[in-house]
Amino acid sequence: MANPISRRDFLKSSLFAGAAIGLGFSDASDIKVGNHFETIVKNGLIYTGDGRTPIKGSLGIKNGKIAALGEIGDSADVLIDAAGKAVSPGFIDIHSHTDGNIFYAPLGDSKIYQGVTTDIGGNCGESVFPGDRWQSISDYYSDLKSCGHGFNIGSFIGQGTLRHIVVGDNNVPATNEQIKRMKYLLEQEMERGAIGISSGLEYTPGSYATSDEIAELCKVVAKRGGLFAIHMRNEDDQVEGALEEAIAIAVKAGVKLEISHLKAQNAANWHKAPKLISRIEKARTSGLDIAFDRYPYIAFSTGMSIFVPLNDRQGSTAEIVARLNDSNKAAEIGKWVMARMNRLGGSQNVMITSAKNPENRKFIGLNVKECAKLHGTDEWEFIRYILVSEEMVVDIVGFAMKEENVKLFLSHPLGMPISDCSAYSPTGKLSENMPHPRAYGSFPRFIGKYCRDENLMDISRAIEKCTSLPASRIGLKDRGLLAVGNWADITIFDPDTIIDRATFDKPHQFACGIEHVIVNGVHTIRNGIATGLLNGAAL
Repeated sequence: MANPISRRDFLKSSLFAGAAIGLGFSDASDIKVGNHFETIVKNGLIYTGDGRTPIKGSLGIKNGKIAALGEIGDSADVLIDAAGKAVSPGFIDIHSHTDGNIFYAPLGDSKIYQGVTTDIGGNCGESVFPGDRWQSISDYYSDLKSCGHGFNIGSFIGQGTLRHIVVGDNNVPATNEQIKRMKYLLEQEMERGAIGISSGLEYTPGSYATSDEIAELCKVVAKRGGLFAIHMRNEDDQVEGALEEAIAIAVKAGVKLEISHLKAQNAANWHKAPKLISRIEKARTSGLDIAFDRYPYIAFSTGMSIFVPLNDRQGSTAEIVARLNDSNKAAEIGKWVMARMNRLGGSQNVMITSAKNPENRKFIGLNVKECAKLHGTDEWEFIRYILVSEEMVVDIVGFAMKEENVKLFLSHPLGMPISDCSAYSPTGKLSENMPHPRAYGSFPRFIGKYCRDENLMDISRAIEKCTSLPASRIGLKDRGLLAVGNWADITIFDPDTIIDRATFDKPHQFACGIEHVIVNGVHTIRNGIATGLLNGAAL
């Protein structure tokens, strides 16, 4: 393994350029004395988000922005006493799947209650635009503005979504004209505000694209200074080759690269984690603008359809279901599915977390081995049954990773925590299934469990990874740091009590220790309770 990058070297690198210095960090010369503010946060320990030693003092907010830092008096409409608390930039979830779910829970309950003030969707190759409901990101943002939302929202455009629209859902090469069309659509969406492109190369139809096809799209992103976020083609047995492909695409296109939810999945591959880190460091040393993200759990979450071979997932849902209903074809698919299940450690490691049909809801929360017994069939026949009856839409959680690797990825200077999950709510439509607990707990778990309890790093560095680091990756120039002139996105938490409470069997539980959340200057969470004010912006 190459020598790890020091935090000091990282802060000097191009990855962080402009974050700690170019965003107007306030020193004593910036302090404005005697002004009246809309809100003052006083007596707290202020972590500016740059990884430096926290400062004692107050923070003044005016017109939605940070107007002063330091000793500024008490002249304000609202005073927040943060004695004994950490005052941090709002957390930035750079890899989210909230997307359309925000319309079912505009507050963004599970995210805002863990201190997230900015949520970036459109990941893993799938965005809600362009499509039937929202033809562009402008249409999506227009509806967001009409409905109101609790946190700031930005989005990638999905490479798989582009391919679905232009090429279709079959495993066929894209023609030159089709690639030109995808590039045109991508350019339009970036002009309208998309922050880059994402790929989900384990999912159809994005998986049917070649490296060259994806690189052509990424050239558009590079021209506009955007980010390429990639869920690689493989995250287990062929993970090293998949990383090589991701790096090669980025080098060819000259684009910034973000490896999504970096992992070495399944016990047979756990030893590969240090090798992945070494290869990423080598790419960075060679000049590639590369970083990665990771959720702080040992279990992944995805759709059960991922167990079906790629070629058998092409086409419409009806065509896929027809293959599963064909006894000869199903037997062939079943051998492949169970081989993959066994590599994961067995069917007891895969839990069903969603089902829309009433007769299938009894399976939610049970592992596949338990479900098969309840259903009175073998494991493959149960999998086939539920995929067919649910029209291929079944969410699962899979336990396939180890703690040492989670710590390795999260502690590295190029790594940052994410939720890799939608916003959920304990009430309403979004309460009906059992999401991965990362939806409710990722950021408090990272800070409370890994940094405070297990001493993975100090709180200042942990906050940097939750704030200014992701902001620098997606080009946010006025968020991610507590600095005069920046938007007042602020999370105030108790460093002694912050922790996740969501579990795999009871995921709809808010985290502890998040006392206040301010979004664009508006008090959204006060003393741990939502105020009802929705002040998120479309980025």
